[in-house]
Amino acid sequence: MSKMRSFRPEIEALLAPANRLGECPIWCNRSRMLWWVDVLEPALWSFDPATNACRRHAVGARRIGSIALREQGGLVLACDSGLYAYDPDTGSRKFLVDPEPGIIGHRKNDGRADPWGNFWIGTLEEDRYRPVGKLYRVTPDLSVTVEAEALAIPNSLAFDKDRGRIYFADTRAYTIWTAPCALSGARAGQKSIFATTAAPARPDGSCVDAEGCLWNAEYEGSRVVRYAPSGAILATIELPVSHPTCCCFGGVMLDRLFVTSAIEPLDESQRADEPLAGRVLVLDPGVRGRPEYRVGL
Repeated sequence: MSKMRSFRPEIEALLAPANRLGECPIWCNRSRMLWWVDVLEPALWSFDPATNACRRHAVGARRIGSIALREQGGLVLACDSGLYAYDPDTGSRKFLVDPEPGIIGHRKNDGRADPWGNFWIGTLEEDRYRPVGKLYRVTPDLSVTVEAEALAIPNSLAFDKDRGRIYFADTRAYTIWTAPCALSGARAGQKSIFATTAAPARPDGSCVDAEGCLWNAEYEGSRVVRYAPSGAILATIELPVSHPTCCCFGGVMLDRLFVTSAIEPLDESQRADEPLAGRVLVLDPGVRGRPEYRVGL
């Protein structure tokens, strides 16, 4: 795509009920299943295209902010009380580490596996959303490093291994940043502004496609935006929901885009106007994605 285009592809919705705050969709290329979370419920959800079945998995937590695939199998759950290894087959979970222990009123938010086996996780102050959140990198040996500070709502975590860069955002600051990554996955330089959004649209969750372009869901913006590596907008996809939260590529060929959304901020009138709010949307983005990275935790 050489210039920006806006289009409305055919959009479907998975059969799972509306989520209060759907987030963090990830496609597992081993099981060929989609996973995502409802942060506020909290709940872990899965979708199996082979049977068209959606399943809710109980998690023993007050909040679940995000998830990641584990190299050893299963998932990592980023719960308010810490990170846990989770076995979907048995429902068992094992505590790994809490990157931010003992801080009252904080919870885990967006998280992502990087190409080097680390897990990145942001934290936020749940009730006031002051810029006191941080972005942590957790290595396979469970050591924890602060990679960014003074964030209100850390979001948009994504990695472009080919260009050696990380993307992350502060949703409240209307800004997506990028920074170079070292071979270990650590931030290797100062962040720089990659893109900004105009109110009321805020940058939420992201993913990177096979061509190295960043896809970002604009919370309260009713769309998903495709950015070139330069930060220029290549395309926008208008959505039938006002609060999309995150997106990922999935399907056997990684040619489907799954978009989570939220129903929690809407009143009864708005919900009537947005019958698909809170649902997981599925569409053809016109490009393919990359396999999701896995953590070594």
